[in-house]
Amino acid sequence: MKFAAIQHDIAWCDREANFDHLRVLIAEAELNGAEFVLLTETFSTGFAVDNSSFAEVTGGPSSEFLAAMAKEHHIWIGGTCPELSATPADGRPANTFVVVSPDGVEYRYEKIHPFTFGGEDQHVRPGSEFVTIDVGDLRVSLFVCYDLRFADEFWQRAKDTDVFLVPANWPEARSMHWLSLLQARAIENQTYVIGCNRVGQGGSLVYRGDSRIFDPYGETLAQGAPHEECILYADVTRERVTEVREKFRFLQDRRS
Repeated sequence: MKFAAIQHDIAWCDREANFDHLRVLIAEAELNGAEFVLLTETFSTGFAVDNSSFAEVTGGPSSEFLAAMAKEHHIWIGGTCPELSATPADGRPANTFVVVSPDGVEYRYEKIHPFTFGGEDQHVRPGSEFVTIDVGDLRVSLFVCYDLRFADEFWQRAKDTDVFLVPANWPEARSMHWLSLLQARAIENQTYVIGCNRVGQGGSLVYRGDSRIFDPYGETLAQGAPHEECILYADVTRERVTEVREKFRFLQDRRS
């Protein structure tokens, strides 16, 4: 399956501007043969967690946009949306990674680790359940940005995962951490890892991009240019995961 990661800029809290911009990039990805298109974390607003316009209802404009793009281009597509719970005991939205299939089925993973260092936890409620979905014959596990620092949780999903997806708003100041952790998650779990990070400026932060697609051996299949919008492509197969795991039988020695 051909995956595309769109490394894009985000207009701060301007959903319609972001939708208009992304329509062009998504159409380009589909034209180039992408079957699964990954957008960034908070692709429609930026990481504006303390802004009054940040949250939206579940199934609101951001996920509606994903659903419309999936239908129009006959693709899988995903990115994160700030969605309020249908049962609002906690009034904060979850940072929800929404994936939509070509036939309109929606899957949701709520980011388990809000970024406390940046104050996300004050405005965004944490999720509690891992999510792995079947995309063709691939087993795809969903994580978001700061989750990348918690290796044990990737370990828990590894044996049932072929591809980890990690949309992000990871700032330039810690780009080395981003790249190192993405590659480490691929090597230690013998899976593909696709990290899709934004570029541009948002709030007081600068974002470098540095999106990457790593194969199960940790080899770089595609990389995004620093500070530039671009689309990364890679063909992803379950056979490659099986090949690496059979040749280097490391997972069986893991104690937990």
